[in-house]
Amino acid sequence: MTITTAQIRGARGILNWSQNDLAERTGISATSIGAIENGSTTPRANTIMTIQKAFEDGGIEFIGTTGLRLRTGDVRVLSGKQGFFEFYDDIYETLRKHPGNVFVSNVDENEFLKWGSDILEPHTERMKELNDIHYKILIKEGDHNYVASSYAEYRWLPKEQFSSVPFYVYGDKLAILLFSDTPTVIVLAYAAVAEAYRVQFETIWKTAITPSEE
Repeated sequence: MTITTAQIRGARGILNWSQNDLAERTGISATSIGAIENGSTTPRANTIMTIQKAFEDGGIEFIGTTGLRLRTGDVRVLSGKQGFFEFYDDIYETLRKHPGNVFVSNVDENEFLKWGSDILEPHTERMKELNDIHYKILIKEGDHNYVASSYAEYRWLPKEQFSSVPFYVYGDKLAILLFSDTPTVIVLAYAAVAEAYRVQFETIWKTAITPSEE
């Protein structure tokens, strides 16, 4: 399906994206996007596909050649190292638009470093620039690997409560991470599910162990 210029303008309106915002997400210049929207240029098929993917990643569903809507819920599966990078980008973009509390549980930072070391420094710097973001991370009792300590608070889960399957609550999203030969991230954009995990996390956080200064 090829989306129309009207759908491009409408999708930007729903997401409150400027032409510059869309340019940042597609690698297409804002000038080119403006020319596409006003009909002064005919874009290539792969250019339209790039624009459409950016909107769909943002939660837009296109209907036929005229309609579009914002999905109320969505499940995405991100795989491999590139998928892991896309997950970090989604965290940043979500929190940039919807700041607030971020809860991460059952974390072994060695796994995150194994797959995300290339993006760790730039991701840390951009996260530190965000306002009104409060990170809380639960790791295994005795673990002193506080990779995100520049913007996050750590507490320990008792060893018997620690699981090898971490989850990440940010915005209205819940992400479940599976680490094996390659990482798999399941991102659920369902506010009710995210809220349920958020309540669970806050309950556990209250009784979690404050790490010792070893």
